[in-house]
Amino acid sequence: MSAPPKAPSATKVLFGFHAVGVRLKTAPQSLVEVYVDSSRRDARMRQFLERAKEAGVRLIEADALRIAKLVGSHGHQGVAARVLPVEQARSLDDLLDQVDGAGQAPLLLVLDGVTDPHNLGACLRVADGAGAHAVVAPKDHAVGLNATVAKVASGAAETMPYFMVTNLARTLGELKERNIWVIGTSDDAPKSVYEVDLKGPVALVLGAEGPGMRQLTRKTCDELVHIPMRGAVESLNVSVASGVCLYEALRQRG
Repeated sequence: MSAPPKAPSATKVLFGFHAVGVRLKTAPQSLVEVYVDSSRRDARMRQFLERAKEAGVRLIEADALRIAKLVGSHGHQGVAARVLPVEQARSLDDLLDQVDGAGQAPLLLVLDGVTDPHNLGACLRVADGAGAHAVVAPKDHAVGLNATVAKVASGAAETMPYFMVTNLARTLGELKERNIWVIGTSDDAPKSVYEVDLKGPVALVLGAEGPGMRQLTRKTCDELVHIPMRGAVESLNVSVASGVCLYEALRQRG
């Protein structure tokens, strides 16, 4: 006799094609049940349903309102899932081994000098939304995961791996040894973020608003890019800049 589904209290809810699709690809056994909008039958939904059926997950047809009540938002795209928590990798190396094993191209967000908890929380949230695999920061020039970070992150502090490393330049060097292209952001870079290839293994490095990256971090990058600024202001908040860069990577990756 098969075991009954785990109680809802042991699960959390993911929604949207990307969030549920990533979990379906990386940890299908953690999906307790998947809700799909019974009125949506476009190509994207058909492809998703095919993958879900191949993985053997429990599918439940529901209307858009029921799914919205489940997730607390109308922006669910007709897909939601109750999932069991997945054990996070204990180290950046472990996580990258898992990503490689899943046949994915790593996408990392590296923050150098971001000490404001509101900024970190927003960066974790946008990294989760864009499907990044982890956020990396130096122990001595960053903020840890505190209550403010968790509140601003709106759940992403639990789902997005956050690694604080002793020596950021050395860690970037180790990423390069794994053939991960390290791209830093700088106002004076000749190329824009829209002119570089972000489809392969990439670590995007952003510094704090104002001072930017430290000099050693800058020197360690393989390439520097800028975000085009057409108005009067000279720079963006680091979480907004993270969103611009990560979502360009997501766009390029399809």
